Amino acid sequence: MRVIRKDPGQPPELVEMENTLAALQQAVGGYIETVTLSVDTAIICNEEGRLRGLPYNCDFLGISFVGPILVVGIDGDEMCSLDNGDAALILHMLGRAAP
Repeated sequence: MRVIRKDPGQPPELVEMENTLAALQQAVGGYIETVTLSVDTAIICNEEGRLRGLPYNCDFLGISFVGPILVVGIDGDEMCSLDNGDAALILHMLGRAAP
């Protein structure tokens, strides 16, 4: 699936990744937590990021994140690729122009 990955100290990037729990956990370095942004978009982060002292990443829509984050699409109860419009908007909001 096509998602936005943002690592601490790095610009956000549009990447392809497997849509599995194992791949999502590996990407954020542990158990996942989701933060719903809209009916069709969510952020995935490390559930224990603050407890584990992961480095500051960014503030997004008034929420402070630590460790790597992923921005994914939502379709019902499933995670999916971001559509082009959502990806461009979120990349812009995170400070990077869409490719």
